[in-house]
Amino acid sequence: MQSVVKLLLVMKRPATPIFKSVFIILAIGARFTLSQQVPDLEYRPPIPNPAYSSGKGPYVGIDEAHHNFHTANGRFEPFAQLLRRDGYVVGRLREPLSSTSLKQIDVVVIANPIHARNQGNWTLPTPSAYSKKEIHALRDWVETGGSLLLIADHMPFPGGAGELAESFGFRFSNGFARFGNKQPGKPDTFDLANGLKANVVIRGRNATEGVDEIVTFTGSAFQAPAAAIPLMVFGPGSVSLEPQRAWQFKDDTPQRPIEGWCQGAILEVGEGRVAVFGEAAMFTAQLAGPDKRRIGMSSPQAKQNHQFLLNVLHWLSGAL
Repeated sequence: MQSVVKLLLVMKRPATPIFKSVFIILAIGARFTLSQQVPDLEYRPPIPNPAYSSGKGPYVGIDEAHHNFHTANGRFEPFAQLLRRDGYVVGRLREPLSSTSLKQIDVVVIANPIHARNQGNWTLPTPSAYSKKEIHALRDWVETGGSLLLIADHMPFPGGAGELAESFGFRFSNGFARFGNKQPGKPDTFDLANGLKANVVIRGRNATEGVDEIVTFTGSAFQAPAAAIPLMVFGPGSVSLEPQRAWQFKDDTPQRPIEGWCQGAILEVGEGRVAVFGEAAMFTAQLAGPDKRRIGMSSPQAKQNHQFLLNVLHWLSGAL
């Protein structure tokens, strides 16, 4: 998401009013750099063993019909490039969700949708970006064998994606999640000792694809249904701040304890599969600010994020 501002959130200490006031000033100032945030199109991590021959893999459709903040030709272009290099065919889904628009797609990717009301207006309320008819169509499509990657970053995006997520049993906090063990000035780190759960996605197809550390850049938290497999879990002291307006934090901004909540989880639904995440920058690569600071997969701290993304797609598409 807004990666430059996200780096500032790691400096915030919710329990201390003075840090809230300082963060408000920093967040407002950081917005001026957002126009300088661009995809890092030179980021090309090694893929020694692509899952599919070039252009022969499953069709991945990236939703662009719901005012999505991340699109295949925009902030998620490095995401699309990585998948293409792994053999997937990546296209743009620019129509409402229906049995017709989903018919030729194997994996649907939804990243940060919002209702038209919230375009340029990141304040409550944050209605669903999807109609009930669309949600029903997508649910039916998954149950009959489709796969969904759903990403809802920090507020307002959990609002836009919330009803869709709830149709699969996931319940988001429409806020800003903060890991309880966060170090000042650094992004969140999930490792095998702190919230990263060992499972098929973490292990990958073989020993060379295993990951033991994932870095995220401020997003949201959600509760997963009992049948889901958690991937990334918030530990003690973790909270979600739920402001009325994105990036405006006050002394009385509501805080929700999120220990045990997830920022990543997977779920089998009927014949299909669903992967849900509460952070988007971890799955793309961006250059931010005049110094072109690397954010996301290309960040020096996030060396295994790209492999984690491939493992998630391999699970969704059946290659894992």
